Amino acid sequence: MAFNKRVKIKTILDESPVGKEVTLMGWVRTKRSNKNVSFIALNDGSTITNYQIVADPTIISEDILKKCATGACLKVTGTVVESQGAGQASELNAISIQVLGEADPEKYPLQPKRHSLEFLREIAHLRMRTNTFSAVFRVRHALAFAVNKYFNDKGFFYIHTPIITASDAEGAGETFKVTTLDLKNPPLTKDGDIDYREDFFEREANLTVSGQLEGELAAMALSEIYTFGPTFRAENSNTARHLAEFWMIEPEMAFYDAEDNQDLAEDFLKYIIQYALDNCGSDLEFLDKRLAEEEKGKPQDQRSEMGLVEKLKFVAENEFVRLTYTEAIDILRNSKPNKKKKFAYLIDEWGADLQSEHERYLVEKHFKKPVILTDYPKEIKSFYMRQNDDGKTVAAMDILFPGIGEIVGGSQREERLDVLTQRMEEMNIPQDEMWWYLDTRRFGATPHAGFGLGFERMVLFVTGMSNIRDVIAFPRTPGNAEF
Repeated sequence: MAFNKRVKIKTILDESPVGKEVTLMGWVRTKRSNKNVSFIALNDGSTITNYQIVADPTIISEDILKKCATGACLKVTGTVVESQGAGQASELNAISIQVLGEADPEKYPLQPKRHSLEFLREIAHLRMRTNTFSAVFRVRHALAFAVNKYFNDKGFFYIHTPIITASDAEGAGETFKVTTLDLKNPPLTKDGDIDYREDFFEREANLTVSGQLEGELAAMALSEIYTFGPTFRAENSNTARHLAEFWMIEPEMAFYDAEDNQDLAEDFLKYIIQYALDNCGSDLEFLDKRLAEEEKGKPQDQRSEMGLVEKLKFVAENEFVRLTYTEAIDILRNSKPNKKKKFAYLIDEWGADLQSEHERYLVEKHFKKPVILTDYPKEIKSFYMRQNDDGKTVAAMDILFPGIGEIVGGSQREERLDVLTQRMEEMNIPQDEMWWYLDTRRFGATPHAGFGLGFERMVLFVTGMSNIRDVIAFPRTPGNAEF
């Protein structure tokens, strides 16, 4: 039988074709035997549920059954029968078993026992074979599909912005350099600086930190676009919330103001969460139970008030709270943690850059709902954000989620050429290098807005995982670029 004639375990569970002969292929999760029969739990990745194979030693040879150890890959042909035990409606009586790939139980590291997430990160090439990570990556797939479906259904166009770029969109300077020069003996200018004219692109280049600026160019022609691609930050942050390589979703919309931007972002977040609830039931149920077990080990005051699925439904079904930065500062300044000096960063005056602890206090303690914060001081925001009439604030917004803090950042963009160039001067951003960006303000400028969603933070929220390294297949962090 050809390999492509196999039936997926998810299909068997959905259709339960009792009496039919089928071929399954997958990996052994567990095997238990007695004198009369062997029970093999097989999983092919299509669902979190293992499928039980019943192997009669009078039909399947002992030599084959010995090789059906945890981790081995099997091709099993048999008849679907009603299950005699509890747990699933049917099982497979094996007629033949072919071992496609053995797994030596003395060496295979994923034996049927509980493994720590730290250990699994060290064997990231195998960790997707565990229940936890297979569930996470199926949910990740569903969320990625939902992102594209949402924007496609709204008439947005998907733009592939460059991964190699000469601009630093955030102005933070934390970029990975791209070069073909000999690092041991680079060409130098007369002043002793590296002569990038000899480099591949004949100028300095880096990996992108954001597709936003290029996205704005596309929005000035196509009206509504989005990007969804990898971005890179050479930020030396070894935390549970930071990656050096991650995926960003960045819509840009012509003819949108700040309020339109907030409305779209809230609707978008609710849509993709609801999509996961509608399409990832068994995986979310597993992750919900996993999180509940993890929470038992925490002090009472650090435990979530809601289970994972309950929290997802709550966010999808309730309006987000909207308030200005100024209102938030007043709440934080007068809060118990601030007055009792429990915050690591105390809030003394207007203009402070909010930290994760402040964002989570607003969401988890004060409002107990997702929060959209608006109108930040211009000094703590990027040059491209539209200045408000008060001269102090910009039309920025951050969306804050429980357990995560900031999940979305965006703004109405500054479309007025004179205001934008003045702001660039104040922030020492060279206008001659950004001539192409300024052209969108010189020719046919219009009010426009956009936002960015860090995809891994969204996956983190929906799966209930606590470390961002556990929601991307191969995390890139300081000192870690294996696999």
